[in-house]
Amino acid sequence: MEIEETMIKPETHGSILVVDDEKGQRDILNLILSKEGYDVVDVPGVIDALAQLEGHEFDLIMTDLKMQGQSGLELLEKVLSDDPQQCIIMMTAHGSVDSAVEAMRKGAFDYLEKPLERDNLVLTLRRAFERIGLLRENRVLQKRIESIKTIPNMQGEHPKIKEVFRVVAKIAPSASTVLIVGESGTGKELIARAIHEGSPRREKPFMAINCAAIPDTLIESELFGHEKGSFTGANAREIGIFEAANGGTVFLDEIGEMNVAMQAKLLRAIQEKEIRRVGGKVNIQLDVRILSATNRELEHEIRKNAFREDLFYRLNVIRINLPPLRERGSDIKILAEFFMDKYSKASGITMDGISRAALKLLMNYSWPGNVRQLESVIERSVLMADSNYIEPGDLPIEITATGTVTGGIYFDLPPEGIAFEELEKGLIMKAMERADWVIGKAAPLLKMSYKTLQYRLEKFGIERPEKRARPY
Repeated sequence: MEIEETMIKPETHGSILVVDDEKGQRDILNLILSKEGYDVVDVPGVIDALAQLEGHEFDLIMTDLKMQGQSGLELLEKVLSDDPQQCIIMMTAHGSVDSAVEAMRKGAFDYLEKPLERDNLVLTLRRAFERIGLLRENRVLQKRIESIKTIPNMQGEHPKIKEVFRVVAKIAPSASTVLIVGESGTGKELIARAIHEGSPRREKPFMAINCAAIPDTLIESELFGHEKGSFTGANAREIGIFEAANGGTVFLDEIGEMNVAMQAKLLRAIQEKEIRRVGGKVNIQLDVRILSATNRELEHEIRKNAFREDLFYRLNVIRINLPPLRERGSDIKILAEFFMDKYSKASGITMDGISRAALKLLMNYSWPGNVRQLESVIERSVLMADSNYIEPGDLPIEITATGTVTGGIYFDLPPEGIAFEELEKGLIMKAMERADWVIGKAAPLLKMSYKTLQYRLEKFGIERPEKRARPY
């Protein structure tokens, strides 16, 4: 093989084990590969190669096919039995091409014919290391997916939540903006933190702000900071969360509540990657990743001119839709048991489980407050339980009044008593709302006939809120 000084530089360097019983061939390969930037170890045979592999990891193995003693094919089989993803390139004389093809069938990445052509060698190595890089990325991705499954309060096996985990793991390493959409209590901030923790910014700050909780007059100062004297009460320079999070992640919760004027300033900060403090004259260059969340339908807000369309497209590069708890009912048991363990340990209370009757009530409830509400209910139930099991009587009345278990509705009668007609009226209202005010659908929920429910609606004067916008 002729050695020249004009060489194609591979994109990725790494370590290579060369196995060949011809010393001259090993010396040439060692020289070329070292000049290309690879760390090279060369050995004369399979036994020495296996000894090297016991104490070291190599990104790639280049082995001659036919050698004295054991063959390269035997080495291939032994190595791949221990590590099926090890990248191996076979080297073979012209007359042994069929054996090299057989080696590829058994898992070799590629083969090279002797005498080796340097350009072909370098190009083959480039392709090999690209594959090695992809395999490494996949392994990292799988680890991230596994770690995301253990995020507190984000337990679940339902396909919808598992798809969320998959997307989070895939997009976390990027710098793209992410819009997280979901009802209140579905865990939007938990997802934002998971994205940050799975990114190269994980060692930098994660700064969160609830846009709905900050008055319009203060939101710019909270985000971008202010100079001394810029407004009444500004007695000193203060940095905002964008500066505090430089190099890290900013999470803008309830972004749909931000006023349109502030939206324009946020858009400029995202586009220009710079901010200006309130009252300041200097633009400050920043590197932050923007994650935002909303429980509103921003497309609808755009049509009402309440949200800027250009900002929406900047924020909505990647969209994650968090399902409400009612759409992944099979996870209610998993989450309830998770929260029971969490709060029983925190309070030093021994809990053995949730009774079948209580679990059925939890499963039948619609959970308007989603996972946050379920967590609160289980925390309360752990503290209120009279035994080592959560029973129906330990659950709040809004849960026990939603369904029947073994023939009875479970709730505690308060000491002062209860207005039964008001309770009945409330249950009828709930049933009608769930049935979209269709008597034929609501009656079975209350175990009533159509006529009985119709009579009770008239008795209590219950009407559809839109004043009978459509007939029963």
